[in-house]
Amino acid sequence: MRRPRFARHNRRLALTLLLLGLALCIWQAARIAHEQALASLGDDARNELRLSAANLKGYLLRYDYLPLMLASRESVKRFLAAPAKQSPMPLNLQLDRFRFTADVSDVYLLDREGTTVAASNWHRADTFIGQNYSFRPYYQDAMAGNEGRFYGLGTQSLERGYYFSAPVWLDHTAPDARPAGVVVVKILLDRVEKGWSAQNAEFLVTDHENIIFMASRKALRMNALQPLAPPQRRALRETRRYAQKPLDASGIRVERTYRDNTRIVSFAHGPLDEGRYLNLTHPLPEFGWNMHILKPLDPVIRAQWLAALLAGGLYGVVALGGGITWQRLRLRREREAFAERERRTLARARDELEESVERRTRDLTASNRQLSAEIEERRRAEANLRQTQDELIQAAKLAVLGQLAAGINHELNQPLAAIRAYGENARRFIELARHDQADANLEQIIELTHRMADISAQLRQFSRKSSERQERIAVQSCVAYALRLFQSRLNSGRIRLEQHLPDAPIWVTGDLVRLEQVIVNLISNALQAIQDTKTPELSITLTAGREHASLCIADNGPGIAEAHLSQIFEPFFTTRAPGTGLGLGLSISARIMEDLGGHLTAANRPEGGAAFTLTLPLAPPPEAEPETLPHA
Repeated sequence: MRRPRFARHNRRLALTLLLLGLALCIWQAARIAHEQALASLGDDARNELRLSAANLKGYLLRYDYLPLMLASRESVKRFLAAPAKQSPMPLNLQLDRFRFTADVSDVYLLDREGTTVAASNWHRADTFIGQNYSFRPYYQDAMAGNEGRFYGLGTQSLERGYYFSAPVWLDHTAPDARPAGVVVVKILLDRVEKGWSAQNAEFLVTDHENIIFMASRKALRMNALQPLAPPQRRALRETRRYAQKPLDASGIRVERTYRDNTRIVSFAHGPLDEGRYLNLTHPLPEFGWNMHILKPLDPVIRAQWLAALLAGGLYGVVALGGGITWQRLRLRREREAFAERERRTLARARDELEESVERRTRDLTASNRQLSAEIEERRRAEANLRQTQDELIQAAKLAVLGQLAAGINHELNQPLAAIRAYGENARRFIELARHDQADANLEQIIELTHRMADISAQLRQFSRKSSERQERIAVQSCVAYALRLFQSRLNSGRIRLEQHLPDAPIWVTGDLVRLEQVIVNLISNALQAIQDTKTPELSITLTAGREHASLCIADNGPGIAEAHLSQIFEPFFTTRAPGTGLGLGLSISARIMEDLGGHLTAANRPEGGAAFTLTLPLAPPPEAEPETLPHA
């Protein structure tokens, strides 16, 4: 009991150390990956922030020259020298052309009191003409003789814009000279923000009051980065920089600050409240602004998880490799001890196995001899069965020949009687020396002997044995041959025969003799079924599908009893009187169709009578074939 307890204690200790090592490896890998991914994300953020700040600075400063240039034009000075005596319309049109050429929002002219006297938007409902902007810092700076800059919301349009202003001097050489007016150019900032929205980061621009004046997300604009104190709000309302906007706090929270002024921030509310961001700030001293970038920490988190998974997987592989190595060593020692024991056991088992194999070999040899004898006996039985089947088929043929005997006898008696008459007449004509008439009678006798030869040839052809050779067969020819055998019965019985056979030959592959026998059997059965019908009818229809040909032989006799439909193809089943049939015709016909790759089916017609359908696979037509086949 002491040893197993010690072993269990060692296993628990090893498992605990293994789990602690796994946790330490995952934690260390995740920490290193976090630092590296955060540093890489910080480098990307600095580059993007630097480029975006340069783009914003370049966009604004390219309009810096425009107010000075307009203020120096003679048309502007001439109008300010005597505004009451001149029409402002030419100057309005000129300012509108400057606006269109420079691609700015508005260009307008203020007099000494700050009232707009000319503007590019003179034709709009929210025109600046007549509005006083003396409260704006850009007017005050320009009237002091300096260039002015200002950003804020327009008092008329409430659009965010950046304003450049310059004083208009009529005579700046006098000691007490004062500007006669101010030229102002307004630029909209939406175009810059549209470029920010395409980047995988959020951009903010704040003024010296930490008001978010520009942002890549519309919901962040006109919010304070940090809550505003009441004095700050009053000062902003006096300048009307942001009109009546509430300037709510953005809800930003600083979670961690690094030595390079990089911060991890999140938001308590707003459109960015679902994530954490890396925040960097870039100053814009030319405008008194700060530009901020917020990069999502998703790449850092993904890198951290990936590193943890990889470290855990690698640790697991190493641990598994160590365990497998230790296990292999232990198994090797056990296997060597086990091999020594088995070596002796195998020597003893080998002797027993050799004896058992020898005994089993003798048994198998005897079994093989018995099996070979059984196989030979089965082959003989199959050959006898095949011979018996062929004899039954021949017997069925002879049975059909017996049925045809009466009609053939009638066919032969007529030519024989005619031959006797023509012979007697020919002898009389020779006695009378009427040789022409005697020669005509002999010609008739020759023709009648040919006819009798054709009748006997049909009987010989039907009674021959099958060669069991597969060949290409035209179905119409088989039907014509079968109908010739029954021609006398068809004529003597006033039977109406309907044939629906295509003009083009339909080819199938099979044994010609066997297929003719099946058709003769079915026609013979149909004629026997309608022998007591008042208006007997026999219908033969041939159709061809995509892969099979179907031959339907139908009659208008009494049909087949429903109880017999499932039995009519069984050997020796017949509904005829004893001595009139063996019950093998349909059974042999069905077996022949199976051997030819087709099948034979039987059904009752809705209008009365029975229909037997032969189905055989189609064969490709020969290279040269007749276009049509004659009907029987």
